[in-house]
Amino acid sequence: MPWILLALAGLLEIVWAYSMKKSAGFTLLVPSVITITTMIASVVLLSLAMRSLPLGTAYTVWTGIGAVGAFCVGIIALGEPITPARILAATLIVAGIILMKVSSTS
Repeated sequence: MPWILLALAGLLEIVWAYSMKKSAGFTLLVPSVITITTMIASVVLLSLAMRSLPLGTAYTVWTGIGAVGAFCVGIIALGEPITPARILAATLIVAGIILMKVSSTS
């Protein structure tokens, strides 16, 4: 169950990152509300997952899901560039997430 909570927290991190971009510096109401709401929900789910998971593992996986997810959303939804260096960086983050999961004691 903690891994499911952590995955959901990471997915919400992607949502808030995207909605923050769309909020135009918190000048647009709907994206701003989505950003704040999903930020709070993401942190709450992270804290629940941390009841069972080690801090370093939970935080690294949470930020990794958010980083790679935001990277993908940026490419797909915002037309951000795909370069070999960016693909390599995202691949290394995913490898780190997998290694953290595999090496976790929970």
